Amino acid sequence: MCLIVFDWRPDADDGALFTLTANRDEFLRRTAMPMAWWGDAPDLLAGRDLVGGGTWLGITRDGRFAALTNYRAPSEFRADAPTRGTLVSAWLTGEWLSGEWLDGGSSDSKRELIRSATPLDYLRHVARTGDVYNGFNLIVGDWRRRELGWYCNRSAAAPALLAAGTHGISNAVLDTPWPKLVRKRAELGALVGDGGQPPLDELVKLMRDPQLARDDELPATGISLERERALSAAFIDTPDYGTRGTTALRVIARDGRLAVEAVERSDDNGSHRLARPGHFETRYAFDVANA
Repeated sequence: MCLIVFDWRPDADDGALFTLTANRDEFLRRTAMPMAWWGDAPDLLAGRDLVGGGTWLGITRDGRFAALTNYRAPSEFRADAPTRGTLVSAWLTGEWLSGEWLDGGSSDSKRELIRSATPLDYLRHVARTGDVYNGFNLIVGDWRRRELGWYCNRSAAAPALLAAGTHGISNAVLDTPWPKLVRKRAELGALVGDGGQPPLDELVKLMRDPQLARDDELPATGISLERERALSAAFIDTPDYGTRGTTALRVIARDGRLAVEAVERSDDNGSHRLARPGHFETRYAFDVANA
């Protein structure tokens, strides 16, 4: 996932608590499954990386959420580093807590342990070994607690909860003003201003934008100028690498409950054969359990 823009309103009593639209950018040869309920973790809704086994964005029936972008630092890249996608799935499945479960513990006690952990608990856990991974940004949420946190293992900032507002993450730290981030964050802000709830299809369309930045706007991240140009688009399309899918997600507070709606437009229908541009859509809607 290489571009995420989101609007966060933790105090919303009636309306959108969280609105997100995000592009996953990846090498075209890397196989993945589109967003679906996982067979081995049936409360988890996410796409699945079939190489590393993790995911880039997901949400659970009990209102936990996580998403990840890679941090672009090619000179620091290590081929032997562990896959970053499991940082998302570990929060959503509770696998990071498995070492704390007593032998013979009941499924109810395990479930309660997972539910009692906070986003900051998890991000601080990740930060303790964050340097073993290649660069990443990780956002972790719990809608029942109305908490959303962020951590980047290439930033001096400690894991922290995010204040209300409209934010963006690309392949640098939170809200770094790369042209595509600034543009898409502003466009999302205009759509959701004063409590707007645009159709999810409009949020998907917002991100399928191939506009390139001007050369004088480009960051210098250690790659060629030609590559910087190609990656400056919100929707990336090169022969070997590009935007593999777009996800739009909204969490709505209504009548004392929390409702989730999500749509993913993908290049892959699950057959692992790409069709550019992606026209494959999956849609989901559910209430957060015990919200």
